[in-house]
Amino acid sequence: MEPVEEWASWRPTGAAGAVVAGYCGYRQSGLPAARHRGLPSPYLTLIFTLDDPLHVTDHPDPAQPAERYRTLVGGLHTRPALITHEGAQSGVQLSLDPLGARAVLGVPAGELAAQDLHGDAVFGRFADLVQDRLQSVPSWPQRFRLLDQLLAARITGQPAQVRPEVAWAWQRIVATRGRVRVRELAAEVGCSSRHLGELFRAEIGLAPKEAARVVRFDRARRRLQQARPRLAVVADLAADCGYFDQSHLNRDFRRFAGAAPLEWLAEELRNVQVPPEDVLAASWA
Repeated sequence: MEPVEEWASWRPTGAAGAVVAGYCGYRQSGLPAARHRGLPSPYLTLIFTLDDPLHVTDHPDPAQPAERYRTLVGGLHTRPALITHEGAQSGVQLSLDPLGARAVLGVPAGELAAQDLHGDAVFGRFADLVQDRLQSVPSWPQRFRLLDQLLAARITGQPAQVRPEVAWAWQRIVATRGRVRVRELAAEVGCSSRHLGELFRAEIGLAPKEAARVVRFDRARRRLQQARPRLAVVADLAADCGYFDQSHLNRDFRRFAGAAPLEWLAEELRNVQVPPEDVLAASWA
């Protein structure tokens, strides 16, 4: 049997586009067994599998045991997850803005921090409904349009309740690519740094400083994955992404990815889970 490798990306539209940054569809079979690190990012992860369940062997919370998922909801985190497969996997992954967690999931992103949960444990029968409907259509564009419709119907019934100071601070962190200082954020929203931190952790799941580091790291690792550079280029990438120097970038990679930048990149390039460059180039981050 010939190996199968399908990848597709899509920017959501309408109500879904306001809270979901992107969809990524994948189907692979007849390939060698492989593993993939699920890295910290500014988005919650929703995965609806199409065939085989998703096997997470190591979670951002080391105390959480290995488990298989038909649908998965992953909160914001600062440690990598480890996903493995035996040569076949398929599904649709959604990148959910933490400010949209209440509208889609019915709970704030802060309640899901560092956790991987079964979809039905978070948003009930809707998780199985979405998976069943996605399995019933034959093409990626049809699946993505279906997601737009199903999410829009759910969002219109879930009023947003995010505090405005938290929304403002999160949007500033993202807009500055993680370079804004917490004291500046607190001054802009008119509260103390401590109070902003408490509000932020409850709603987002990370403290403002942690969130800024994750946003900055996510941009750096996507740039690295797309450029696939030589060692000499990593220092330029560090400066461009707001790090003091290459050592600063290396420290964040070791914390968030569990490896130095080029070590992580070499592992990803050996990994059949990595999307082709045209999918990476269409990335929403």
